[in-house]
Amino acid sequence: MAAHYAREQQLFGANTPYYGWLYPPIFFMLAAPLALLPYPLALAVWQGSTLALYLAVIAAILYRARRGNGVIARLWLPAAAAFPAVFINLGHGQNGFLSAALFGAALVCLPRRPIIAGMLFGLLAYKPQLALVIAFALPAAGQWRAITAAAAAVIILASVSLLLFGADAWWSFLASTETSRKLLLEEGNVGFEKLQSAFAAVRMWGGSVPLAYMVQGAISAGAICGTAWVWRSNQHPDMKAALLLAATPLASPHILDYDLMLLAPSLAFFVAARSDAHFRNYEISLLAAVWIAPLIARTMAGLTAAPIGFLASLILFVLIVRVPHGCGEAAPALR
Repeated sequence: MAAHYAREQQLFGANTPYYGWLYPPIFFMLAAPLALLPYPLALAVWQGSTLALYLAVIAAILYRARRGNGVIARLWLPAAAAFPAVFINLGHGQNGFLSAALFGAALVCLPRRPIIAGMLFGLLAYKPQLALVIAFALPAAGQWRAITAAAAAVIILASVSLLLFGADAWWSFLASTETSRKLLLEEGNVGFEKLQSAFAAVRMWGGSVPLAYMVQGAISAGAICGTAWVWRSNQHPDMKAALLLAATPLASPHILDYDLMLLAPSLAFFVAARSDAHFRNYEISLLAAVWIAPLIARTMAGLTAAPIGFLASLILFVLIVRVPHGCGEAAPALR
């Protein structure tokens, strides 16, 4: 990390704050080709391609709903493109589009193409904190082919990155995780207002690190157990997908505001499952609040210490869990 910071200062000046690289070497396989391009072109290729991939996955999630519901057909693209986390991700040049697209595509494929789904889950290994709930949901649903494919994909990615970039890259990554945990998470050098987790909320309110881990552990356990319970049931596949996506930011202590991109495919799956049902007024209001939350999450946390991003994930999770098991495209109890 010291060598990395020294290089950043050499390029951008001595007053440059440290921008950490927290990803395992498998992410070099995307970053290295982009690094061969001039920076503006690399940024445009990265942002444009991952944004297009995200929008394509939202379109796939809503495919049937778009064909059968004129309102969804007209509004899905503006709603997906104007989701506030989109602009946060664009402003940071981050990987939220890619994470949301891979996660959403895996869940679209899972019912009929579990091996492809597992491979897509494996591609998410550059952000291992996103796998916590997946590791319990897939076994709960008996998705063993997807689990095997995901494990194989991770092994292949790690092996290829080892051959391309050497063992030192992996040792350096593993050595940096402890420092990253202490500086960026526990001490909040990244800014507790940027983090959207229960852990960050406790620390933002002045709570100790042990207390923050206790609260986060309880929230994570609840998210995992609730998701596993629903995934073992006969709930509609789109509802299961929406729940897993909503539970993922709840379960991890290290979730930034651009990671709230995961809420976009969660909302899309929820709408797809309920496209023929009548939403109650409070459901519409809560869904609107979840949609707008990324726009104000960091500002409100900084001004008032209100964890808006965390609450948005929690609200969506509870809203999905409350839907009766076995509901399909329309549930009489929700009309």
